[in-house]
Amino acid sequence: MAHATRLPEMSELTPTTVTFGVCAAGDPRIDQASRERTVNIVRTIADAIAARVTMPDGRPVRVVWTPLLIDGEQQADIVARQFKDAGVEAIVCTPDTWAYPQLSLISLLAHFPAETPVNITCGNSAPKPGVVFAHAVNGALAQSGKLTHLNVGTWPDTGMDPQPTEETITALVDWCYAALTAVGLKGRRVVVFGHDSMGMETALAHVLPTRRVFGLEITRLDMKLLADMLQKGAYDAKELAALRAWVDQLIGARLDLSQPGASEKFDQSLAMYLIMRDLLADLNAVGGGFMNQLEWGSDLRAIPLPICDLAESLLNSTFDHNGPKAALPFATEADVQGLLTMLASSWLSGGNPPLFMDFRKVWPAGELRKLADGLGVAYTGGELWAQRGIVDGDNSGSASLNWAAKPGASVEEIMRNVTLPSAELFYFPGGGNSVTFISPGGIQGIAARLAYSQATGMFSLIWDEACTVDLPDALASAVANSSNVTWPHTWVVPKYATMTEYKQYAPANHFHMIWDLPVARLQCWMDLTNVLSVAPWQARPGFIEGTDRPLPLLYLLNGGESATKLARAK
Repeated sequence: MAHATRLPEMSELTPTTVTFGVCAAGDPRIDQASRERTVNIVRTIADAIAARVTMPDGRPVRVVWTPLLIDGEQQADIVARQFKDAGVEAIVCTPDTWAYPQLSLISLLAHFPAETPVNITCGNSAPKPGVVFAHAVNGALAQSGKLTHLNVGTWPDTGMDPQPTEETITALVDWCYAALTAVGLKGRRVVVFGHDSMGMETALAHVLPTRRVFGLEITRLDMKLLADMLQKGAYDAKELAALRAWVDQLIGARLDLSQPGASEKFDQSLAMYLIMRDLLADLNAVGGGFMNQLEWGSDLRAIPLPICDLAESLLNSTFDHNGPKAALPFATEADVQGLLTMLASSWLSGGNPPLFMDFRKVWPAGELRKLADGLGVAYTGGELWAQRGIVDGDNSGSASLNWAAKPGASVEEIMRNVTLPSAELFYFPGGGNSVTFISPGGIQGIAARLAYSQATGMFSLIWDEACTVDLPDALASAVANSSNVTWPHTWVVPKYATMTEYKQYAPANHFHMIWDLPVARLQCWMDLTNVLSVAPWQARPGFIEGTDRPLPLLYLLNGGESATKLARAK
């Protein structure tokens, strides 16, 4: 008689990774040498993914591949069983010969959920053209309503072990990061301390849509828990002392302790980092947020507590007093849509630190030049800020410390640029310390912000490529002092948006930036999550060779990208 199998008890959760399955379709009539060549390509592609794609914390993804070519339904069933047993969540097919779509890849995909990411990467070869099969199966899947990404790359027509070009692998790796982010976040959770973000509709926790679209859970904890844990001393006192010593060593006199009780309040802020870090770890969270205003630090009807700016910044950074760590996207003001933006962009970039900013004053070029002239600042007119203007990215909260220096800087270099001034008591009567720095120029990335629409039940991403710029010292001081000089500042210049467009189309009062995120990678993620791409800049071409991913055929057959996404969301 059969018996049920008892699973072993587990007291700890083993860190999970995303698993990719790599395979190839075949034709039973193809000669043995061509079959061996195809298997070699499968192995090469699988090894390339394994070598170049990592989880946000640096752990490698899991890649499995099969030497069994999918000639027909029987092989499709075998490979499907292998892939499912291995936990495959995204599939890459690398054909090098003709095959029959329905008998091979389509039969394989019948075993997997409809939303499983699928990539078809092939060479552009003539002898036994996998590219012909790729077009046939991609077209068949598109007609059936299935989203696929086709990567027609290049590898030699001859030879038993052809090596794909760098461009071919780069396009595949970009898709893999998009797939990793889309499927890797499903079943994960973020933890938000406090309720609605200062009443901002553009930052609300849309629990059901977030679960439906991204597969993410939003755990909400009251800030009373944090206040009680702080009061009880629910943290490691020795670690708090070590964290304070680390800050004292790296910041020194740039830590302003001039306000009454400042040292004790600063220690409370540091204790909050340890408390929130540990709570997030206990809940296996991949991100979080902290409301702060108004109840925590600003409401005089209660007992205002010190602000947690450094705690938020440390969570978003790739280091702390214990050394290197993964950035944990964390939103100030419990801005959940900001958190989702930072979370996706950090995962897509392989774990780069996200930047949280107010969409503060937009300085058109003419207004900025006028200010410079009034200050007697010399400039040539050829500077990017003088030609395009800037956005002053400026917020009291969770700016990652990494953005105080250029990518790759040491912790010592970063922290030399950081100052911890006293909080502005008008805003934050509970006191504490802000974090401030000015980001250096020359950082390239994506500036973006997710938005939700009740009318469609969909998320949109308003985005543009962007860079940071340096301003002359006197001009930088004047711009910083025109808003909040004690907060971090990043001078952001969008690549295609004019300042008039940028001012009008901001979906919220916060926006976010990540460095080293390829556009194609971002676009593939928006495809896989059915997020509307909003880049309405008149200066941006509809397709930029070498930057954009080619539109999936599914979109072309259904009236365009937005029309198809709207239809799929119904």
